[in-house]
Amino acid sequence: MERMQTVDLRSNRRRFLTNAGMGLGVSALANALANTSYCNSSIPNTDLGGQPGLHFPAKTKRVIFLFMAGAPSQLDLFDYKPELHRLFKSELPPSVSQGQRVTAMTKGKAQLVAPSKFQFSQHGENGIWMSELLPHLAKRVDDLCIIRSLNTNAINHDPGKTSFCTGSEIPGKPSMGSWLSYGLGTMNKDLPDYVVLPSAFWGGKVNVQALYSRLWGSGFLPSKHQGTSFQAAGDPVLFLSNPKGIDRSVRRRMLDSLGELNQKHFSEIGDPEIETTIAQQEMAFRMQSSVPELTDLSEEARETMEMYGPDVDKPGSYARNCLLARRMIERDVRFVQLFHRGWDHHSRLPENLTAQCKDVDQPTSALLMDLKQRGLLKDTLVVFAGEFGRTVYSQGNLTPNNYGRDHHPRCFTAWMAGGGVKGGFEYGTTDDFSYNVLDGSVHVRDFHATMLHLLGIDHNRLIFPFQGLDQKLTGVDPSRVVTEIIA
Repeated sequence: MERMQTVDLRSNRRRFLTNAGMGLGVSALANALANTSYCNSSIPNTDLGGQPGLHFPAKTKRVIFLFMAGAPSQLDLFDYKPELHRLFKSELPPSVSQGQRVTAMTKGKAQLVAPSKFQFSQHGENGIWMSELLPHLAKRVDDLCIIRSLNTNAINHDPGKTSFCTGSEIPGKPSMGSWLSYGLGTMNKDLPDYVVLPSAFWGGKVNVQALYSRLWGSGFLPSKHQGTSFQAAGDPVLFLSNPKGIDRSVRRRMLDSLGELNQKHFSEIGDPEIETTIAQQEMAFRMQSSVPELTDLSEEARETMEMYGPDVDKPGSYARNCLLARRMIERDVRFVQLFHRGWDHHSRLPENLTAQCKDVDQPTSALLMDLKQRGLLKDTLVVFAGEFGRTVYSQGNLTPNNYGRDHHPRCFTAWMAGGGVKGGFEYGTTDDFSYNVLDGSVHVRDFHATMLHLLGIDHNRLIFPFQGLDQKLTGVDPSRVVTEIIA
C-alpha cells in the first residue's frame, strides 16, 4: 500500500501503469527462474544414464536443427514413388487433390504429374530408399529416423518458416531454442544457450528468401533467451572485439560501473529486462575469450576437416557451420540452429536441387559421423527439415529433365538422428503421389511435442503466462508425442 501511495504521489498515470506492468514482468521472470532451477535439479534415470529433464528423465540434452529454408522436395530426395513414371504429364486426379487449397501460382493451371528424374536405391540394414543426390547421407541411413508423414497448415514460406521455428504462423512468438533456454537453463556459462548459424549466401542461387531474426527471437520471453546469430565475416558476434585503446581490464571496470548503475535502476522500477541486460553484458565479456577459441579450427585434425568436404575452409559455408555446430555441442551449447537457404524450386528443379544437395550432403553426413565417433550423438538430437514439402505436379515447362514444384503442406519428409530416436527407421506413409498422408500423420505441433519429450519436457507444462493465456510452443490445438519413433 505504501508503494502504491508513493507511485500515486510522485508519478503520473503512465508511470503508474509502467510500474504495474514491470511487477507482472518480475513475476514472469520468477516463474522462468523457478522452471530453470527445477530443471537443473537431478532426476534419477537409471535406464538413460541420469540425464536431467524438466518434467521427466530426458533421452537427449542438446539439439542441432538443420533448417532447409525454402522447402526441399521430398519426392526427389526421400519419398520414392516409382510408379509415377508411367503417369508423366497426366493430370493429377481430383480424387487425390480433393479440391485442396493451392497457392496463387497454381490456381487455375493444369496440374501435370512430374515424376522425379533422379534414381533411388536402397541403403542400410532395412533397405531404406534414398535419392542419388544424397550419396554421403545414404551411408548414415542406419542413424536416421525418417518421418515421411509430416504436415503443416502453412502454404507460403513466411508463415511456414515461422510456424516451424516458433510453433505459430503469427510472428512474435518465442522460437524453439528460446523455449529450451527458458525451460532447461544453461549448460555452459561462457557461451549462449542458443546459437544460430546462417549459411553465407554466394551468387548463383535462385528464390533465396531473406531470413528474419524473429525466427530465433525470444518473443514474449525475457530477451536473454533469444538466439545469438554468428556472422560469416569479421567478429563471429557483432561488437565482440574491444575498440582500439580499450583492453580487457578497462572493459572489466566499465562493466562493473555499468552494472552498479543498472542494479540501482532495477531496484527502482523492477524491470526484469534490466537484469537481462546485466547478464548479457557479462556473457559478452566472457565470450570475448570463449568465442575466438570456439571458432579457431587450427587444432582440428586434417582428417576431420576433409571429412566435412572442400567448403569447410570457407567462412560461413554450410560445411564450416556443421563443424562449428559439433564444436558447440562439445561445449554444451543447448540448441544450435543452422539455416541453409535456396530450396524454393518452382522451376529448373533438377539443376538447382542438385546444387543444393552438393552443399549439404557431405557436411551433414560428416556431422553425424563426427558426433557418433566422439560419443555425442547418443545425447544430441539432430533434426533436418524445411517448412513444408513440394507438389507432385510441375510448374513451368515440363520435360523429363526440367520441371519445378509448388509448395505443398499436406505431406513432406523430415528426419531426426541420435538423441533417443530409432535409427534406420521409417515412420508414416503417403499415397502414390506423395500428396496425402495415409497413416502416421505428424503435424508440426506433434514434431515439436516429440522433440520436447526427448528433452524431458511435457509440452503441455512448459508454459509462460502472456496476454491472459498460458502460452506453449505447441499452442492450443491438440498435439501428441510420436512415441513410435522413440527408441
